[in-house]
Amino acid sequence: MKYDLQYKRYSESAILIEWPSQIDENILQDLLLFKRNIERVYVKEIVEVISAYNSLLIYYNITIEDVYSKVFDLKELYLSINDVLMQKNRLWKIPVCYSLKLAPDLGSFLKAKSLTIDELIVLHTTPLYRVYFLGFLPGFFYLGGLNEKLNLPRKTTPALKVTKGSVAIGGNQTGVYPSDSPGGWHVIGRSPIDFFNLKKGTPCFVEPNDLIQFMSVEESEYNDIRTQIFNDMFSLNPIEL
Repeated sequence: MKYDLQYKRYSESAILIEWPSQIDENILQDLLLFKRNIERVYVKEIVEVISAYNSLLIYYNITIEDVYSKVFDLKELYLSINDVLMQKNRLWKIPVCYSLKLAPDLGSFLKAKSLTIDELIVLHTTPLYRVYFLGFLPGFFYLGGLNEKLNLPRKTTPALKVTKGSVAIGGNQTGVYPSDSPGGWHVIGRSPIDFFNLKKGTPCFVEPNDLIQFMSVEESEYNDIRTQIFNDMFSLNPIEL
């Protein structure tokens, strides 16, 4: 399926391409396939191609003198793509401790949604979440697939500091804060995993189109994993589907 894409000049050296404004897996597949072809065809001309829910931002290594020519070439490339995105699904099992001690917003979230903690755990750990893109913070991934019963608008007043590893919900999205930062999502748990580490060859192990499934762990197991990571003994490996 081809979409009616919008092409816009973003800066002197960047072009923004937009798909329909919605979170949709078919759009994601189309977007990532176009991204792969842009990187292949224009490898000598571009610095980076950044993906989001429904857009690609192309940074060129030169000033764009004739934006209409560049857009024409991109349109021709998009229309010429006939293949599909051939990519194995990688499933990452992410441990999370759903504890009132570790999650400052858990109590208020349960009250707002009229749920028990066990009900929340089932609703949050059952889905396979699709990674749509990474942004906001290095290693912060935006996921699709949250159960509608867990949808809760973001806080009216963001917290000044959300602890690294906090698993949170904001609107119809859920994610994990990879580092200490301000944030307006409701923290319902905490993961002991390092989601971004500059000391590693690949600072963030997750990529767009990967799958995430959260798994509930007790506080003792949470602490054991944290200790293993501190001693560089813990290894997180994906399941290929």
